[in-house]
Amino acid sequence: MNFSGKIPILGVCIGHQAIGQVFGASIVKAKKPIHGKSSKIYHREQGVLKGIERSFMVARYHSLVIDLKSLPSILEVTSWTRDEFGDIDEIMGIRHKRFPTEGIQYHPESILTENGYKILQNFINY
Repeated sequence: MNFSGKIPILGVCIGHQAIGQVFGASIVKAKKPIHGKSSKIYHREQGVLKGIERSFMVARYHSLVIDLKSLPSILEVTSWTRDEFGDIDEIMGIRHKRFPTEGIQYHPESILTENGYKILQNFINY
């Protein structure tokens, strides 16, 4: 928390979870562990996801997630997976409402992630 609000922060995977936990969210077991698989995510085209189509495939390597029910009001969900009903299934991205602090559960550096370069470029240009 020492750097949050002072310099832009992008948390990837466990870094995303750490941001959630530092600001009060709970970290829980994912519905199923996903390692080396790609999933479709959805987003609101804000922060590091600006200028990227509203759904795309990302690489996932994790067995823990931020618990949606515990997300504090200072953080907002920026990307997610959907369940069979089209509702938010698991959080794939968060951002702080006041600080330049974002987290993404997936790996932008992976060849399995579409738009990974653009995500990182957006962060560098934050």
